[in-house]
Amino acid sequence: MRAAGIAGKTPKRWRKTTIADPAAAARADQVRRDFTADAGKLNARWCGDITYIGTWEGWLYLATVIDIASRRVVGYAIADHLRTELVAGALSNAVAARDPGPGVIFHSDRGCQYTSAAFASLANDHDVMLSHGRTGQCWDNALAESFFASIKGELLHLQAWPTKAAARRAIVEYIGWYNGTRLHSSLGYRSPAEYEAHNKIKKVA
Repeated sequence: MRAAGIAGKTPKRWRKTTIADPAAAARADQVRRDFTADAGKLNARWCGDITYIGTWEGWLYLATVIDIASRRVVGYAIADHLRTELVAGALSNAVAARDPGPGVIFHSDRGCQYTSAAFASLANDHDVMLSHGRTGQCWDNALAESFFASIKGELLHLQAWPTKAAARRAIVEYIGWYNGTRLHSSLGYRSPAEYEAHNKIKKVA
């Protein structure tokens, strides 16, 4: 390998982001692994999750809210902690950006941030219906996991991140590119923005 100039891929540092709260109230799974793009159903079903980014200055965490109909990242938040404020910020940003009608579903895993009383109160204030997949079942939130696989494979794992500020800027730029330019086979090889414009998707009342 040395003679050929080939180097093995170094495994990335791993950090657990999903810590279930055994005392949290159980909520029904309103998505049931159905992540098919559905023209005309914008702001009907959202999903989201948390991932981590290692920098030389420490960990950063990214929480997302994705519209299942168009694959668009409609809200996100970046912080250096895993407190409930992280996921609350992502959901609040999504509501501010999309102004959904009452009853939009937000689907997530059963991490303690998503099952907290504070997050439930925020969702109730915005008429958002919470939905949870099963513990330890990544396929129950496959669309959110797919976005993280994309951003890691296309950006975060391609280089080292000396500073949190540099990583944060790159994430913001990537999400803008992902929404406006990146093509999705599930959307007929269109970007989320193009898909929404082509289908003239209306908000669910």
